[in-house]
Amino acid sequence: MSVNSLRGLLIDLDGTMYHGGIMIPGADELIAELRRLEIGFLFVTNNSSMTPEAFAERLNAMGIPAKPSDVCTSAQGAAAYIAERQPGARVHVVGEHGLRTALEEAGLQLVEDEPELVVQGIDRQLTYDKVAKAVRHIRDGAGSILTNPDLLVPAEHGLMPGAGSIGAMLRAASGVEPTVIGKPSAILMDFALKRLGLNASETWMIGDNPATDIAAAQAVGCPSVLVLTGLATGDNYKELLASAGCEATAVIDTLYDLKQFIGERLASSRQSR
Repeated sequence: MSVNSLRGLLIDLDGTMYHGGIMIPGADELIAELRRLEIGFLFVTNNSSMTPEAFAERLNAMGIPAKPSDVCTSAQGAAAYIAERQPGARVHVVGEHGLRTALEEAGLQLVEDEPELVVQGIDRQLTYDKVAKAVRHIRDGAGSILTNPDLLVPAEHGLMPGAGSIGAMLRAASGVEPTVIGKPSAILMDFALKRLGLNASETWMIGDNPATDIAAAQAVGCPSVLVLTGLATGDNYKELLASAGCEATAVIDTLYDLKQFIGERLASSRQSR
């Protein structure tokens, strides 16, 4: 697979554009260059807790100009997936504001009892009662949707349990395997590509996590660029790729290098025409 054909990019956020509230060096210049070159892109995140508006606000506060329409979340992907198959479905939510908002905006009904589906993302106010109720609904026949499988997510003081860890409890207790929306599932990637209006072969996936970003690209046939700005480093990226069972089309150290790499590939592509 070649990265020479480039019309758009899907770009991970945490670990690729920023760490917490701190911009990764070169992120602002990279996005400015993409806008100058008129290359379409979407920020694609497994994080279901925030709305696109909140993500855009965070990016702007770091100096990365962004609009809500630039952001594609696993919550939006889950909402679209359900609305397409079961318009107006009754949905019980284990999750936060971003997930609830996406489901409501898709015309789904948020309910406490007798749901058709249980949709679960990260929930930092999780209680035993919430878990018990969700498990009861699933065991009573409700479908199970997991926004993303991340077992751990970065936080200010280190790693904390992610949506996938909560999902593991629901799966173990209910005996039901959920439909997974976020990376490495092809569902979120297909949703993002449809929004971008491009084919997989002409769209690069940029990310720092082989098990989610690079595996997701492989699942749909996107060229992928692993950046060593977050989870993957020069010391561990080969091991992480092997563990994830995937290969990146290119491995690049910094976002400054990525900006240069994009320019070179575009120039090469234009010369070959």
